[in-house]
Amino acid sequence: MTESPNTKHCFDLEKRTLEFAKNVIKFCKRLPQNVINRELIPQLVDSSGSVGANYREANDALSKKDFKHRIKITRKEAKETHYWLELLIEANPEFKEEIDLLLKEALELKKIFSSIVDKSS
Repeated sequence: MTESPNTKHCFDLEKRTLEFAKNVIKFCKRLPQNVINRELIPQLVDSSGSVGANYREANDALSKKDFKHRIKITRKEAKETHYWLELLIEANPEFKEEIDLLLKEALELKKIFSSIVDKSS
């Protein structure tokens, strides 16, 4: 695993997206169980897990066109995850600092997958 000492981000995207989804799950387990969070948490867990799942499917794509399509879905899921995290801040402002770290990673992943889409054109 290659990591920068400053960012501590894994450059193996399969591992990185898996760790991101795991971090989302760990965080969600600590949130209060109320009517709002019971609606937001499943959406967030689904979309964060879909980032890695779709990236793995892209790596097994049958063609360049299939790869590009799956990477676009991966990027979309990262954007969706960012959206649900923003709503979680609204519902749980006391967790803003922790959510901001997840937001940053979701945005970085979206940018990485946007770059891959651009380069695969």
